[in-house]
Amino acid sequence: MPITLLSLVSPPLFMAADIRAGERQWLATHPNDALMEKAGAAAAELAVTLASESGGPVLILVGPGNNGGDALVAARRLVAQGFRVVVVSRANPAGLPPDAAHAWAGWRECGGSIVADIPASQRYCLVIDGLFGVGLQRDVTGDEARWIAQANALNCPKLALDMPSGLDSDSGRIRGCALRADHTLSFLGLKPGLLTADGPDHAGKLHLDALGVDPAALPATAGIALTQLESRHRLAPRARNSHKGQFGHVGIVGGSNGMVGACLIAGRAALQQGAGVVTLGTLDDRIVVDYDEPRLMFAAPENMLEAQLSVVVADSSALQPRPAPCGWSVLAIGPGLGQSTRAHALLEAALAASCPLVLDADALNLLAVDPELASQAARRSSPTLLTPHPGEAARLLGMRSADIQANRIAAACRLSAQYHAHVALKGAGTVIAHPGGRYAINTSGGPWLAQAGAGDRLTGMAAALLGQGMDAANALEAAVWLHGGVSPA
Repeated sequence: MPITLLSLVSPPLFMAADIRAGERQWLATHPNDALMEKAGAAAAELAVTLASESGGPVLILVGPGNNGGDALVAARRLVAQGFRVVVVSRANPAGLPPDAAHAWAGWRECGGSIVADIPASQRYCLVIDGLFGVGLQRDVTGDEARWIAQANALNCPKLALDMPSGLDSDSGRIRGCALRADHTLSFLGLKPGLLTADGPDHAGKLHLDALGVDPAALPATAGIALTQLESRHRLAPRARNSHKGQFGHVGIVGGSNGMVGACLIAGRAALQQGAGVVTLGTLDDRIVVDYDEPRLMFAAPENMLEAQLSVVVADSSALQPRPAPCGWSVLAIGPGLGQSTRAHALLEAALAASCPLVLDADALNLLAVDPELASQAARRSSPTLLTPHPGEAARLLGMRSADIQANRIAAACRLSAQYHAHVALKGAGTVIAHPGGRYAINTSGGPWLAQAGAGDRLTGMAAALLGQGMDAANALEAAVWLHGGVSPA
């Protein structure tokens, strides 16, 4: 029985190679229990609930692999339930994989026909996409690309099997063109490409059917989908006998001339997320109060980092500068910081602090142009969090933004390894990577976050959770998920 994404808690994410290995293992241990028959049955079951009442047939696009075999099994089962079905394929039966060839023969044996093109001027109650699944290794061109364009233009629901055709299952990037599905039924496990980059715009509502396979029988995986918060993402309830000193003193450095708003947004978010005390060190010293949030305190950033500045000066030639004692529960630096000489010195001092550190915005841009700063960041012994958008990530890695977006998971994990940091690569399906290779893809949020100041708010939220004692990995995941505000239906 297919289940929806939001009914799951931190489900694992499987790369294409993981799925293939799981299929081979199942075949070796269950030679008489074909997964394709189960997948086709699950697809037909969901299709019955999705088909519109237009009275038209179901259009089924069949490709040259096992994804096409799944679709043919679904076609056979839908016909058995009284649906009219139009199957379109130009696959060569002689070149099909064994299970798909068996499904092709089964469709023919029940009297099913196959046409070589989508009939013109036909109304359909549903499109089932079985062109390409997780194994796509090339850009979609030719007849398949034309069929995808025609299917996208049809005014009826569209169900993709395993992956919308044309969408890379590992990265979520489009290979040439991609079906824009209303629903995607993922088999065995979820694929990361459904959740990040172009995946959320093309997968529609996600459904999962494990096909009766125990998840423990699948390969271990480094990734999860962050579908809802777990207990590890939650702070302990506060005792009535509490005071502000128990919930962290957050310091936020930034806010140069013309960009003070970024620092204010981060500070307000930290207070809203429960930080006991928040002090802003704004480079624009004309700002001494926030009338909309008068609980925020202000200080000269050099005074906030005085101990760290003394260590930076004393150890300026040392390869391993000693961490400075830090009176802060957590420091965040970057929102509205700018890239001046003063900003550079403040970042160098912040990197010397012995407390957890959140780096965002211009702090990341300064790291990208100064190898010594970058090396200092990577040598920190206290937790470090980086929250880049794709442009900032590209500068940090010496790549183009398009290269980052082409494989967001790899980019986030590379940044995490390079800086020994917890990284949130922001964007559609924010990727949160941790030292050691673990990663999560967030499922909350949406395009309303594509607005100036959204990243500053995330910085403040992550800093507040760190300041209240949550460990770095969980704090970043919780902040990202809460920042999204609402999970998509």
